[in-house]
Amino acid sequence: MQIPEKILVLIQKYQEGSLTNDERALLDDWYQSFSQETTDLSASGYANSDELSRQISAKLEATIRARQPQERSLYRRMRLPAVAAMLILLLSMGVFWYWQSSKPSPLIAAKPVKLVNDLAPGGNKATLVLDDGSVILLDSARNGILGEQGVSSLEKKNGGSITYSLNQDAMAASAKVYYNTITTPRGGEFQVTLSDGTKVWLNAASSIRFPTSFHGDTRSVHITGEVYFEVAHNAQQPFIVQAGQSAIEVLGTHFNVNAYDDENHIKTSLLEGSVKISVPGQSAGRPQLLKPGEQALVSRNGQIQLTKDMDPEEVLGWKNGLFVFKSTDLRTIMRQLSRWYDVDIQYQGNVDMRFTGQITRNNNVSKVFEKLELTGELRFRVEGNKIIVSR
Repeated sequence: MQIPEKILVLIQKYQEGSLTNDERALLDDWYQSFSQETTDLSASGYANSDELSRQISAKLEATIRARQPQERSLYRRMRLPAVAAMLILLLSMGVFWYWQSSKPSPLIAAKPVKLVNDLAPGGNKATLVLDDGSVILLDSARNGILGEQGVSSLEKKNGGSITYSLNQDAMAASAKVYYNTITTPRGGEFQVTLSDGTKVWLNAASSIRFPTSFHGDTRSVHITGEVYFEVAHNAQQPFIVQAGQSAIEVLGTHFNVNAYDDENHIKTSLLEGSVKISVPGQSAGRPQLLKPGEQALVSRNGQIQLTKDMDPEEVLGWKNGLFVFKSTDLRTIMRQLSRWYDVDIQYQGNVDMRFTGQITRNNNVSKVFEKLELTGELRFRVEGNKIIVSR
């Protein structure tokens, strides 16, 4: 493990509060690479943090000693064991966090957040509205066949998911179309397999309206909130997702759609295959074809913008049971917490801050607050059904 000399300079300037924006970006990049290198080092035989801390201190000291004598005094003031301990503390948490802001702030140890009213995480919760208006609470429904809709039967599986299956006489059945709607509340998520084999995951505060069997030239569904799709391939029957004013056309592919009303854009992120994004009835944005790794942002006025730096880990964090933040602003983070913990958010003071890191969504909200309070700048409290963020 090699600590570059320029990084030592940046650490010193960080402590003094004199980093420029460019220098902060450089230090942030190094922290991420350092996180992986130190994880590898630990896995190679450093069983405890004390030994690993001594190794980091030794590396720092060796680098400093190699510098010219007249330069040493500047770095002596860095308190090498303290710097090494700080890095080890952050990395040993199992989750790496750092803060980005125009105003530098020291990274400090996380202290347990004591809340009078802690909040439990969400789970598998959803309601199913049948074509005739009947409502089934899916989280409390028994496992097994729940009923039939036209030529499809509906079955709840172990683990909190449902599957639509076509009956053997489907081809001979009438063309009557039955529509179902699955809705997750705040604090809920659910998974469904449609009758064509397409797999769908719904994040909190989301919905999907779909036919129980697909007829005609296309397979069309309508969503709100955030939904991930693994579409079954069928070249003769394209799959179309209606999300707000966006239309997403696919043949067979994996993609995520974030279409919450309180977000500035409808985001479609492509993992596999290809999709075509269009805004029917709008002349502002021409249809765009996405390639894997790209993301389409559709604005409220119908403009379509493509980005090529989509991060799959961040996009699919919710589906994989994680909060994943990559230089994410605090208000965006709090909107995610609001949906998952079923609470409203109130702000006190300037909270213009950005965070990078990840943590499991299975934790109580106090565990998330511990990570966000690493800056020493933020405080959180829960009052009734509200999280109050202050700085």
